[in-house]
Amino acid sequence: MMVAVLTIGLFAFLLVGVPVALALGMAAAASLLVSGLPFTPTILSMRTQFGLQNFILLGIPLFILAAKLMNTAGITQKIFRFADTLVGFMPGGLAQANVVASLIFSGMSGAAVVDASGLGQVEMKAMREKGYPERFSIAVTAASSIIGPIFPPSVPMIVFSFVSGVSVGRLFLGGVVPGLLMTVALMVMVAWYARRGDYPRERFPGWAMALKHFVDAFLPLMTPVILLGGIWSGIFTPTEAAAVAVAYALVIGIFAMRELGPRELVQVFVETARESAVIGFIIATSSLFGWVLIRSGLTLQIGEWLLSITTDPLGLLLIINVLLLVVGCFLDSTVALLILTPILLPVVIKLGIDPVHFGVVMVLNLMIGLMTPPFGMILFVLQHLSDLSFDEVVRATAPFLVPLIVVLLLITVFPSLVTALPDALMGVARK
Repeated sequence: MMVAVLTIGLFAFLLVGVPVALALGMAAAASLLVSGLPFTPTILSMRTQFGLQNFILLGIPLFILAAKLMNTAGITQKIFRFADTLVGFMPGGLAQANVVASLIFSGMSGAAVVDASGLGQVEMKAMREKGYPERFSIAVTAASSIIGPIFPPSVPMIVFSFVSGVSVGRLFLGGVVPGLLMTVALMVMVAWYARRGDYPRERFPGWAMALKHFVDAFLPLMTPVILLGGIWSGIFTPTEAAAVAVAYALVIGIFAMRELGPRELVQVFVETARESAVIGFIIATSSLFGWVLIRSGLTLQIGEWLLSITTDPLGLLLIINVLLLVVGCFLDSTVALLILTPILLPVVIKLGIDPVHFGVVMVLNLMIGLMTPPFGMILFVLQHLSDLSFDEVVRATAPFLVPLIVVLLLITVFPSLVTALPDALMGVARK
């Protein structure tokens, strides 16, 4: 009865339009009411507050703030111009620059929606002016924004680390190779489309202009170098790296670019506070939901069911991939990470699967969900930035799911693509 109320209640609340955070809390409270377990306002408040009492969660609002500061300071335009200089001469010029710019910007934002809404506006405007089809521009922008949460730093990996206890630094490093693979796969896809559609390519502007664009973008380009270098060398933790990113963005925006004034800062702080509050509310109620989920025994039942299907590590990961791709169509990625990680992680560890490998695979699965209907957040963001209907956006982006799923299969089948770098730089023993 408790399990039925918990699961059916959650989906019922979501279907009638109850906000995710409230739906999680209400389903958990209803489940406790019928369970006979202790149920008081004190227990509810303690369990929800417990979900926020973790230092690592400070990285989420800080990375969001850093990305918004970069966007507001006009840094995204400089990054895109530099990326265009690097790869604009290739087939599909500006579309190739779109992908490379997303890789560079991912070293500052760590969130796909921030990439799509901030850098995406710059990319789509430039492609529209050069005569690229709107559908193609949207598809490339949507797919390239998925690189952000995979290539470090990554907000979803911070959430996974919070739930699982896995090292954030190892997760960040584990996302480097998959992020680069995604970039290459998308660039190949763009080249194929460009040759079929005879899309334009840019002329190389000459070495003098290339050097100028590099100098203009140099300070922003140093952001991922500083963050990853500091984490790898042990100068600061991943959470402290988020604070460093904010400080660096403020220095660049106020003193170097001179684009951040009091009005812009207030706007950025308000937007960051609003988004952080939403995420924090979801994490708090997810903590209560997860506690009730464990007390209900459903986590053990699901684990036993999965192991009854297969005890082969690769087979289990492939099954989980399918499950997560479906879940990603309906659940917010943060909610899915908070609910499913405690269920799935003990099972994969039991079969000897590296938790860092599993974490990156899980995050990529759920990020692909941001591009899938009916609730893919990136689809809604890009529809807002274009004149297309939601159905047209879905049809345009669907082919670009293929290279992303290919990379997902590669990192699933070959764990060393994820684990080799953190093992080499942070040591095999420090897992």
